Amino acid sequence: MKHFLPLFGLLLVCSGTFAQTFPGSGGLVPDDGSVNDYPATVSGLSPATIDTVNFGLETVCVNITHTWNSDLDVRLVAPDGTEIILFSGVGGSDDDFTNTCLNSNASTSILSGTAPFTGTFKPQGQMGYVNNGQNGNGTWKLRITDTYPADQGNLLSWSITFGNNPATYSAFTSSNLPLVIINTGNQFIPDDPKIMADMGIIYNGPGIRNYMTDPHNNYSGKIGIETRGSSSQGFPKKSYGIELWDVNGNSIDSSLIGMPKESDWILSANYSDKSLLNNTLAYHLFTQTGHYATRHQHVELVIDSIYRGVYILMEKIKRDNDRVDIAKLQPTDIAGDQLTGGYIIKIDKGTGSGGSGWNSNYAPLGSTNGQQIFFQYEYPNEIDIVPQQQAYIQAYVDSFETALNGPNFASLTAGYSKYIDVTSFIDYLLLNEISRNVDGYRLSTYLFKDKLSNGGKLFIGPPWDYDIAWANANYCRGDDATGWAYRFNYDCSGDYWQIPFWWERLLQDPVFANHLRCRWETLKTTEYSIATLHAYCDSMAIYLNEGQQRNFTEWPILGQYVWPNPSPIPSTFQGEIDELKNWISARWAWMDANMPGSLAGCDLAVQSGNAAADFVSVFPNPFHDQLTLQFKLETASDVTIVMSDITGRQISFVREKMNAGGQDYKLPVENISPGIYLLSVSAEGRTFTKKIVRQ
Repeated sequence: MKHFLPLFGLLLVCSGTFAQTFPGSGGLVPDDGSVNDYPATVSGLSPATIDTVNFGLETVCVNITHTWNSDLDVRLVAPDGTEIILFSGVGGSDDDFTNTCLNSNASTSILSGTAPFTGTFKPQGQMGYVNNGQNGNGTWKLRITDTYPADQGNLLSWSITFGNNPATYSAFTSSNLPLVIINTGNQFIPDDPKIMADMGIIYNGPGIRNYMTDPHNNYSGKIGIETRGSSSQGFPKKSYGIELWDVNGNSIDSSLIGMPKESDWILSANYSDKSLLNNTLAYHLFTQTGHYATRHQHVELVIDSIYRGVYILMEKIKRDNDRVDIAKLQPTDIAGDQLTGGYIIKIDKGTGSGGSGWNSNYAPLGSTNGQQIFFQYEYPNEIDIVPQQQAYIQAYVDSFETALNGPNFASLTAGYSKYIDVTSFIDYLLLNEISRNVDGYRLSTYLFKDKLSNGGKLFIGPPWDYDIAWANANYCRGDDATGWAYRFNYDCSGDYWQIPFWWERLLQDPVFANHLRCRWETLKTTEYSIATLHAYCDSMAIYLNEGQQRNFTEWPILGQYVWPNPSPIPSTFQGEIDELKNWISARWAWMDANMPGSLAGCDLAVQSGNAAADFVSVFPNPFHDQLTLQFKLETASDVTIVMSDITGRQISFVREKMNAGGQDYKLPVENISPGIYLLSVSAEGRTFTKKIVRQ
C-alpha cells in the first residue's frame, strides 16, 4: 500500500509517474551509544527496480527531538544492506530536526544548515548508492546512533520518497593511490567485536595507476574489522582496526604495500584533519630523526561497493621485530633479566584495549581537580601480564619519577638519566613542540622498555594520533604558534587529562636543556628546517591532489567546521596546505627564538651526520642492484637506516644493533623500483641524509 504524508509536502508528478512516499516508525533514541534501527516497509513500489537514471530514491525526511544535535549520527539502510550517511555531527549544541528533508539535488548542504534544519538539504553522503538496481520493495531502516551520553531524544516520524529524479553518485574507477577494497556482505561494522570480511588491495607499484578492475595483487583474503577511536567515533567518516585472518578467523601475518609482515593494521580516517597530513608528517619527522614510527601509506578505501575516501593504512603500535623491537615477554618470565623487558605502556584515557593499569604517585603540575596520570598496560596487555610483571614495570616507572622529583634529579648516577633514554625524550619533546600537539604528553603517549641486557632504559614513543596537532585545535591554545605545549597545565588547568611533571622538571637540568638546544640547532638546518618541512607538505599535496578531490566530494567539509577546527577555516585543500605551511613557519620562528639552554659543550659537527663527511659513505650512487653503506661506530649502537620516496613514504626500514668499529653494510635494494629516494642513517646521536638514485 502506498502512503502519502502531507507533513512533508504534496506528491509530485514527474514524467507521468507519481512520486511515492512511505512512512517509517518512530521511537526513543537512547543515549547509550547503541545503534538503533527504525523500519519503514515499502511495498507496491512501481517500478520495483530503483536506479540512478529512471526511477529511484529521491528524498528522506525526518522529525527528531533531541538536545545537542551534533551527538546524532543518522543513516539510511536499504533492503539489500547498503548503508549511506544522511548526516552526522551537525548542529552543534542546538536542538531538534524539524521537517528536515535530505535530497541530493538540494542547493544547500546539511553542513551549512542551522537547527532545527527545516527545509531540504543535500545529505553528507551520496544517497545514490542505494539506487543500484535493487528491488526497492522491502524493509528500509533509519539507523540512528547517539554518540554521546547525557540526553535522549525521540524520532517522531520519518519518510522515504521515490520518484523520477533519483539520487545519483560519482563512480570511482581508478587512482594514483593504492586501493583498499573491503566486502562485509553489507554487515554493520561495530566498535567491538571484529566481524569477518574480505579485503583486497590493488597496488601496481610507484607511479603506476591502480584500477578497480585490476586483480587484488597486494593482498586478497579474510580480515576481521571493527570501528575504532575515542572522540573520533562520533565522526561520520569512521576509522577501522583490521586484523588479517585465515578462513577460520585465526590471525595471519602479511606484508601490505611494502610494509613488514604483521596481522594488525589501522585504516585511519583523519576526518578533522583536512590537510590529510598531520599524522604522516609527525611520523615522518620522528623516523627521520632516527627512531621507529608507524609506517604508513595513503590509500583510497571502498567498503561494500561504496567509496569511503582517502585513508591512511598504517601499522598498529605493537611489539614486533619490525615495529617496537623489544624482547618478547612470556608469562613465565617472572625473575632475573627475563623479567626486565620488554614492556610497552601508555599514558591515556582508560578506554579501549589495554584499559587496565595504575596511577602515578605524582600528580601533574597545577592539578586542581584531583587529576592523576594513568599508565596503561599495552604489552603485555591487561589479560596477559602477570602480577610479577605488573609490579616490575610499575616499580621501574616509579623509580624514574622518584629520581626525577628528588633533590639529586640531575645526578648522572642517581638521577633521572639512570632510567630513561634521554635522546628519545629530547626528540619526542621537539616533535610535540614543533607540532604544538594539544594532546601531546598527556594522551596517546607510548613508552617502551627492553631487557636490562639490551640496555634496559625507558624510551618514549612511538608518536601516535596527531590529528589535532599542527594548529588543528581551537582549545587550550592548540592553534597558537607561541608558547610551550608541555606547559598545557597552565594553559588548560581545568582539563582533567593533564601532563606529567616530567618535562618542566627535566628542563630545570642545565645538561638536559643544553642537550635540547644542541639537538634543535642541528635539526633546524636538516630535518626540521622550514624548507624541508614545506617541501614535504608540497610534495604530499601533489601526491594527494587527485584523491583529495574525491574525498572532499564524498565528505564535503572544506570550509566547514569540524571539531575542533580553529577559525578561519580554509575553503580549499590547497588553502589547508598553505595554512599548515604558514603556521609551521611561525611556530619554527618562535621556537628558534625561545629555545632554552645554551650551546655549551655542543659539538654540532658531531651532532650532524651531514656535517661530518666521513660518517657515512654510500656507493654506488646511482645504484642498480647493490647499495653499500660504510661508516664507523665509536661504541656498540643501535643504527637506524630509512629509505623514503619523494612523497615521504617509507620504502625500507632497518634498525640493528651493530658492534663498535667499521661497518660495511649491504642495504637490500633488489625490490626497489627505479626513481629518486632519500636515505637517512642515524646512530650515536648523528643523522646522515643523502639523496640516492635507483637506475
